[in-house]
Amino acid sequence: MTEHLARRAATTLAALLVLSALLLPSDVDSLTPTTFLRLPVEALLGVVLVLVLPERARRTAAPAAGALLGLLLVLKVLDIGFDAVLYRPFDLVLDWPLLEPAVDYVDVTAGRFAAVAAVLATVLLASALVVLTARSAARLGTVVARHRRVATRVVAVLAVVWTTLPISSHGTAAFVHDQALRVGASLRDRHDFAAESATDPFAASDELLGGLRGKDVVIAFVESYGRSAVEHPDIAPRVTAALDAGTGRLAAAGYGSRSAFLTSPTAGGGSWLAQATLLSGLWVDNQQRYRTLLAGDRLTLGGAFRRAGWRSVGVMPGITKAWPEGDFFDYDRIYAFDDLDYRGPRFGYATTPDEFTLSRFQQFERADAHTPVMAAIPLLSSHAPWSPAPTAVGWDDLGDGSVYHSMTSGEAPAEAVFGREPTLVRADYARTVEYSVNTLVSYVETYGDDDLVLVFLGDHQPAPFVTGPDAGRDVPITVVSRDRTVLDHATGWGWTDGLRPGPQAPVRPMNTFRDQFLTTFGQTSP
Repeated sequence: MTEHLARRAATTLAALLVLSALLLPSDVDSLTPTTFLRLPVEALLGVVLVLVLPERARRTAAPAAGALLGLLLVLKVLDIGFDAVLYRPFDLVLDWPLLEPAVDYVDVTAGRFAAVAAVLATVLLASALVVLTARSAARLGTVVARHRRVATRVVAVLAVVWTTLPISSHGTAAFVHDQALRVGASLRDRHDFAAESATDPFAASDELLGGLRGKDVVIAFVESYGRSAVEHPDIAPRVTAALDAGTGRLAAAGYGSRSAFLTSPTAGGGSWLAQATLLSGLWVDNQQRYRTLLAGDRLTLGGAFRRAGWRSVGVMPGITKAWPEGDFFDYDRIYAFDDLDYRGPRFGYATTPDEFTLSRFQQFERADAHTPVMAAIPLLSSHAPWSPAPTAVGWDDLGDGSVYHSMTSGEAPAEAVFGREPTLVRADYARTVEYSVNTLVSYVETYGDDDLVLVFLGDHQPAPFVTGPDAGRDVPITVVSRDRTVLDHATGWGWTDGLRPGPQAPVRPMNTFRDQFLTTFGQTSP
């Protein structure tokens, strides 16, 4: 009796696993209880296949189909994870390299043990799903073959139900179809991107950036500074207050500013893709495009400034390992984390507070008489998980960063994002963006002059956990200058006055900025 119940329980669990694998959606929004109250046509077709196949073929086909279903289940889970963080499904061809930064994020924020454990758990879970679905399908195939007459009648009834009642599902078939289309598009993408890259109107131009002659130009990427920072009701009050106050402070010091929106090629992560897009003028939305770009000789903004006589530098506090691809961006000098000589603690994922990063740039490149410099500076303080976060220290008190130890205990372990109350995460996010904005404004107030031009923008929106659904990929961008002729050059852009882009501010794809910038400032007069 006990053995009979155990067999029934095993069969029931096998059926539940197979049905769950078939019904599981591939996006977060569809992950609701009602999704699992449907009848998958794939299950009916599987039973029919078992009924018509000879026994030897059935014994091979059932576990093989189950293993394939297990692989599809793993892909669905990856899709859900990518949708929850990056607003898009997993790309079976292009996204495997992104798993390394994910492991690095866990390593930095939760520790090496947690990162190793996460990798092992992921591999074991994926393997277990494939094995369990294979064995479950084999078991169900045996049960169906043993009760052939009953199974035939049940399938006939369920087929009628499937065609007449609104409980039908063919989600797995549609998922396989979508995956096939996506794989085909990804395989063609290399050729498409190569063709797009082959055309560059500025490749051989010697008439570059005359409208900025003699200026120091800083392009600062503010991590995760998205449109939601200025529009989401739980986030915007704090951030817009900082932007509006900053507009007033800079105006009092003689600076004008104008703002708009750019549509980033990524969201939730992948900052390097957005930075490459802005600097190269090409739409770089996956790792294959990024690698292809780095293997070419595309003129970047850094290269354009260098060709026009500027000293071109990249201040990269997030670079903690060898970065040979940095040569592509054509900087005279790259300041990686070790070059900044920071002696303070990490704040979550950020290696250095923004105030320290900008202070080192000032010391290294602008403290004395110097050749006009162009700098690209990714600022990291507003990187997830947004807690703990630094506070302003004061430019004269930064030293080597040791002062930040008084703000933390040890290395300031990061707080988790997922699992925390969303309102608390949004409050942390708003505080870090406010800090970054205030730091930039303070930098201009303290070190700005008639020859400083600051362009700052977001690289991408934060994760949907922060923004909510359907937030889009727009990010704010702002130009600041005391020289009115610089702003006059950009009059035709239609940007709104101030550090905060208005609701009707223009929106353009991020890859259009390079050409717009080089075209506008290639003229010596507006």
